[in-house]
Amino acid sequence: MFTGIVRERGRVASAEENADGVRLEISAPQTASQLEIGDSVSISGACLTAVSVENGSFSVTAVAETLSRTTLGRLSAEDEVNLETAARVGDPLGGHFVQGHVDGLGRIASVGEDGRVWVEAGPEILRYSVEKGSIAVDGVSLTISGLRAGAFEVALIPHTLEVTTLGALQPGDEVNLEVDVLAKYVEKLTHPDTISGP
Repeated sequence: MFTGIVRERGRVASAEENADGVRLEISAPQTASQLEIGDSVSISGACLTAVSVENGSFSVTAVAETLSRTTLGRLSAEDEVNLETAARVGDPLGGHFVQGHVDGLGRIASVGEDGRVWVEAGPEILRYSVEKGSIAVDGVSLTISGLRAGAFEVALIPHTLEVTTLGALQPGDEVNLEVDVLAKYVEKLTHPDTISGP
C-alpha cells in the first residue's frame, strides 16, 4: 500500500529483457537505503518487488502482466521514474490509498503553462473519476479538477512539477493510471453483478 506521495525521482541504470520479463536497475540512493530484498516499491505507480539492493541502487523484475498494463516496458537507461516505498503503520497519509495496481494507461492531451493537464483515458478509468476525487498518475496522488468526454484534468502545483516526473510531460506521452480503490468497492457493493475492468 502506498499514498501517492513521491519520495524520490530515480534514474534507470539499465533495462534488460530476460526469461521472466524485464529487469530494471534503478539508481536512487534515498529509496535504496530504505529497501531490503523482498520489499515493495512503487515505480511510476506500479508496485514491484526489490530483488537486489546495493550501492544506492535496487533492481526489480517486471513480468509480462506488468509490462502489458503499464509503461514500464518502454523504459530505457537514463529515464527518470517516480519512487515511493510502501507505507508503514504510523506514516502520515498525505495522498490517498494507492495500491500500485495500474488500472490502465492514459495519454496526455494538453499541458498548460498554469500546470493544468488534460489526460485522455478509457471508460474503465473514467467510470471511477469524479471532480475533486483522487487518481494516481504515474504514482502521484492527484485531485481531479475537471472532466470532459474521454478525459480528465488535474492541476499540478509547482512542488509536484519540481519533484516528480510530471514536470516533463508532453502531449502524446503515456502515463500509468490508478483509480481510487474505494470507488471500486462502492460500485461492487451497490452493483454486485458488475465486473470491474476493461
